[in-house]
Amino acid sequence: MATIKDVARIAGVSSAMVSRYLNDGYVSAEKRPIIAAAIEECGYRPSQQARSLRRGRSRLVGVVVPRINSESVARITAGIEQGLSGRGYQMLLANTDNQPEQELAYLDLFAGYPVDGLILVGSVVSDAHAAFLASCPVPVVVVGQRFAGVSCVLHDDYGAARDLASRLAASAPDATFAYLSVDPADVAVGVRRREGFEAGLAEHGTALDPALVRRCDFSAESGLAVTRRLLDDRDRLGAKIDFICCSTDLIAAGALRAVAEHGGKDGMARPTVTGFGDNRIVSMLTGGIPTVHFAYRTSGVKSAEMLIDLVENPGSVASSTIMGYRVEGI
Repeated sequence: MATIKDVARIAGVSSAMVSRYLNDGYVSAEKRPIIAAAIEECGYRPSQQARSLRRGRSRLVGVVVPRINSESVARITAGIEQGLSGRGYQMLLANTDNQPEQELAYLDLFAGYPVDGLILVGSVVSDAHAAFLASCPVPVVVVGQRFAGVSCVLHDDYGAARDLASRLAASAPDATFAYLSVDPADVAVGVRRREGFEAGLAEHGTALDPALVRRCDFSAESGLAVTRRLLDDRDRLGAKIDFICCSTDLIAAGALRAVAEHGGKDGMARPTVTGFGDNRIVSMLTGGIPTVHFAYRTSGVKSAEMLIDLVENPGSVASSTIMGYRVEGI
């Protein structure tokens, strides 16, 4: 294995000069390319652990996500990686499969590991999460959920849902809406989206019928099963449903299959399925459904930049930013 002495011998300089080069110290413009070429020639790789001890930073960031196979989470994660690598940082990624307890366990693990900071793609808002974030020994940025006193990158769930619902109601006066919600512990998706949706309908004198509001998990399978039951209930009661509005595009994918399976029984028109997230696979297979596009990748980049600023500028004040959105398919 090559050493600093090997680099110095090939470059024709002192070991001290090579050390200064590796640690961003002063080396003349004439010598820098010579040392770089020598490092490449002998394949020298500096010890990251030793450099971290000298610099006081590991340049590692712990990233905790709820579900890596979710397209929206994957887009956020790709943005985080882009933002970190652009500033010379690397991420350690943990997937919790939407288990809040596992989320806390990974956060605690990373906080005790030599990482410079943490990024949490939030799944729920709980007292346990708030307590951890308030006492965390390293800087934290949360994506997708709001916590007091913590830097957050937020999506405008309320505003987007209100805009979507208002456009739907305006396009189809006297329409009847069903709504597939999720656990309200996920405040952004389970609460803010539903509140915004109801506000948008109210702008046109429409309201959600509680009998047509159903709870789903974050999966296409849940959307399929819940929509099947919803349509069976509609047939049994003779109710009218013009729109089945889903909290996510993944849930909407299941709802679309259930609607296709059910067909137009008893001469009733097929409901229009809507979602959130602008899932590219759903869009490709359907030609596009009414949905909301969030700048997920950009929010990941932004969270990485915010965290690095906190790491490199100790004492910085926590801040939050709300990303924009775009309504599609209407």
